[in-house]
Amino acid sequence: MTSATISYGVVEHTPVHFDDLDAMGILHNSRYAVLVERAVSKWWTERGVSFTGGRPTTPDAFNVVREYAITFHRPVTGVGDIAIHFWLDKLGTTSAAYGFRVTSLDGATVYAEGRRVNVRLDAATMRPAPWTDHARETAAPLIRA
Repeated sequence: MTSATISYGVVEHTPVHFDDLDAMGILHNSRYAVLVERAVSKWWTERGVSFTGGRPTTPDAFNVVREYAITFHRPVTGVGDIAIHFWLDKLGTTSAAYGFRVTSLDGATVYAEGRRVNVRLDAATMRPAPWTDHARETAAPLIRA
């Protein structure tokens, strides 16, 4: 699956390692959240929103996952790269509602799909805080129209 074959969002490839598998040789259910996290983090990091030396590079990097839901369709049965297709269904004042799919590299097989909501926090108060204009501009390609 490439950006040319999707009509919204982005696709990041991420590896499944041997230690991501359970005793049956299937990707452990808890690892899907990690793979989605890695894909989303990679995309934002490439755009300057990350952590360096334990500190956020921008206030928007200081956010937490509030909600996570996933539905499994088919098992991932080995190691190697898979694709994470993700997008924003809604970018609110302080929250960002992502949709995602975990697929084969060509996008033909959907292993799982779900939803993840992040909330930006003020680092001093740990209360929800508005996304910056920079985050809104950066996130624009992710928004599903």
